[in-house]
Amino acid sequence: MKTVRELVNSKSLTKISMITCYDYSTAKIIKDTDIDIVLVGDSLGMVIYGYPSTLQVEMEQMVFHTEAVYRGLEGQKLLVSDLPFLSYQASTRDAVFNAGRLLKAGANIVKLEGGRRVIDKVRAIVDADIPVMGHLGLTPQSINVTGGYKLQAVDEESIENLFEDAFALQNEGVVALVLELVPEEVAKKLTEELSIPTIGIGSGRFCDGQVLVINDMLGWFKDFSPKHTKKYANLSEVIFSSVNEYVSDVKNGTFPGEGNVFHLKKEVDFEKIIRKFKVS
Repeated sequence: MKTVRELVNSKSLTKISMITCYDYSTAKIIKDTDIDIVLVGDSLGMVIYGYPSTLQVEMEQMVFHTEAVYRGLEGQKLLVSDLPFLSYQASTRDAVFNAGRLLKAGANIVKLEGGRRVIDKVRAIVDADIPVMGHLGLTPQSINVTGGYKLQAVDEESIENLFEDAFALQNEGVVALVLELVPEEVAKKLTEELSIPTIGIGSGRFCDGQVLVINDMLGWFKDFSPKHTKKYANLSEVIFSSVNEYVSDVKNGTFPGEGNVFHLKKEVDFEKIIRKFKVS
């Protein structure tokens, strides 16, 4: 397993791979892959629970899913977990307490969104010896302020704000920084200037690493495919055809087959049993 220190020291040495995961069964598969980092993202609100955004995700859900993924990974991967909306913004006490809950659930690092506006929360969490990963660019918990899911840092003023936020987070000791939906040129320059690793999603080819939502990259949804995602499978078609094949097998009697059933090890006199319950 990559350690937190190895993550920090890996900048410019090797590309970092990160993938989301939300359940035990998937984590069991992922633990044997070559992935560097697993993220229990608050994106679970949309891909698992069907919420319209990440804003509806509660702290209890993040703890629950972090515990499940932790059990599946069996300590084989570096585990990051998101602090959901309103779990850290209100006070430093909330921030530290909830970050600690995620560590107790199995996370090695907590991730939170925002820069200078939450810098006191970042400082308090780091001071509590809890590793923090930052998240800038498109911050889904702030979509009502940013105007939706669209490209960020597209003019000089917003680029300057991005850089100021990034360096503020670095100065407070974050171990890495996710950059979401930032123009490639901006992400490249920021990556070059920072001493901590950047992990991009929709931010081009020059970040120190990449992260994808597993449901997107495996094609779980046939009606949605973000531009920044590469589909490595088409599970929606596999699941659809498999379920219909199962239905057909049940209806035509080919499932269950001989290999799917259990047999008695010795003969039983069913008539004797039935006679006890027959009404004379």
